[in-house]
Amino acid sequence: MDKIDVTILSLLQKDGRLSFRELGEVVHLSANAAAERVRRLQSSGVIRNITANVSPGAFGRTLEAQIDVKLRQGVSAADFEKALHGVPQIRSASLMTGSFDYAVRVACRDQDDLMTVTEYLRNKAGAQETYSRVILREVVLG
Repeated sequence: MDKIDVTILSLLQKDGRLSFRELGEVVHLSANAAAERVRRLQSSGVIRNITANVSPGAFGRTLEAQIDVKLRQGVSAADFEKALHGVPQIRSASLMTGSFDYAVRVACRDQDDLMTVTEYLRNKAGAQETYSRVILREVVLG
C-alpha cells in the first residue's frame, strides 16, 4: 500500500459513495486508475465491504446501549455468537479482554425492548452476568 492507497481509503471511509472520477481527481489519477486501485484493495481484503451506515432510528430503535456480558461456565464463544444471530436489536458484538467476555451493541425501541434483549442474553444465549449502559451520544472521529 502506498500513499495514494491510504488517501483513497481515507476518502472512502468518509464517503463510500464517491465516484472513481472524484477519487481520481483528489489523488491525481484517471477514473480508471482509481477504479483499479479500489478493485485491488477489495481483492486483497483491505476493503472488506462497502455498506450503508443506517440510523437505527429509521427503524424506530432510538435507544442505543452497550451490554457487557460475562458468559456462564461451559458456554463457548461460538455458541454465544450463534445465539446472537437473528436478534434484530443486536448491532454488533465484540469479544473482549477484562472482566466481561463480550461488549454487545444494541439498538432498541425503548427500555422494555432493552430489558427483553437483556433477558434473552441471560436466559437463551448463555450470559451469566450483564451490565448495561445507555449511549447518550456517539462522537465519530476521522
